[in-house]
Amino acid sequence: MAQVNDLSRCLAALDQDSTVIAVIELSLKSWLVAGIVPGVERQPLKKLDADADGVLRLLYRWRDEAVKAGRCVTRLAVAFEAGRDGFWLARWLRARGIEAYVIHAASVAVSREHRRAKTDRLDTELLKRSFVGWLRGEAEHCQMAAIPTLAQEDARCPGRERESLVKERTRIVNRMKSTLIRFGVRGFKPALRQAAARLDAVRMPEGEALPANTLAALRREMARLALVREQIKAIEATRVERLAQAPQTGPNAMIRLLAQVRGIGLETAEMLVSEVLSRPLRDRRAVARYGGITGSPDESGSKRREKGLARAGNARVRRGMIQLAWRFLMFQKNSALARWYQERTATAPGLRNKLIVALARKLLIALWRYATIGVVPEGIVLRAAL
Repeated sequence: MAQVNDLSRCLAALDQDSTVIAVIELSLKSWLVAGIVPGVERQPLKKLDADADGVLRLLYRWRDEAVKAGRCVTRLAVAFEAGRDGFWLARWLRARGIEAYVIHAASVAVSREHRRAKTDRLDTELLKRSFVGWLRGEAEHCQMAAIPTLAQEDARCPGRERESLVKERTRIVNRMKSTLIRFGVRGFKPALRQAAARLDAVRMPEGEALPANTLAALRREMARLALVREQIKAIEATRVERLAQAPQTGPNAMIRLLAQVRGIGLETAEMLVSEVLSRPLRDRRAVARYGGITGSPDESGSKRREKGLARAGNARVRRGMIQLAWRFLMFQKNSALARWYQERTATAPGLRNKLIVALARKLLIALWRYATIGVVPEGIVLRAAL
């Protein structure tokens, strides 16, 4: 039975005689638009500048051609692959009455020839076949991405920015350590708060101070590190203010609910809510797939093997959930999920790393149920409400 939020097929019946179908192959400087126009034998193909207004004019022109051919056009459907341009074009087209969809590129079947031809024109033909099959309601013909609203897309920015800043902080510290080690200095810790003030007192094994250019480079690295730390603190402070201003509205209520679980902090709670839990996923299988923590079996004839994680979902959710699973074993030792893991690894310690993925998948589904319908996972310890 098709679900309301099932994006694997179109739920509206397709009348191809009254529908103009178009696909767009996006690139940085130009867009290639291919269409299927009812009443017109040729399948038009037009190369445009990267301009949304030009696409709209082209669609209206094709609609007028269909009307001249005696067709009554009631529907304009456009699709393009998910990529660097994101979802802004789909939102822009929908605001102007055009049906716009974003195709998961990995869901489009391609030829397995070793040296297959690949051009923008051939890509548009492939997209047209996939899109028409999806519009006809053929299950699993291709997958569409859920198009977030501007507010939903903006809500993910602080968490993602903080993640990149934390990585940059680690890179700066590692670069400084590597520089110091090249001169034989091993005891200095650049991550300490007073490290910048103590830099002038650092001595090499020969008893001499660091060379002037190296010292200047380290000071610049220290300045960058201080700036990154300030930006991380600003993002965290803004998050706390946002939760305090509207604690029971929208995703904030989910964040506060998850943060009550012992072992889950505000950062993890915000990441889970903004990346996965606030999405209208239809069932637990969809939740696990989106988290990228499902298996990839390879079965053919008598061959049965598991190739590991599919990694087809959200990489941030996958990394965060595996880290959370290890932390969950420390803070929620008496929970049903922790006992499930401990019972299976007690006699087979070699399975710990494999089963932690299974625990992460079960934990993600349990947190999804907790955040959406309020089912508290069995045995977990909760903090006081924030």
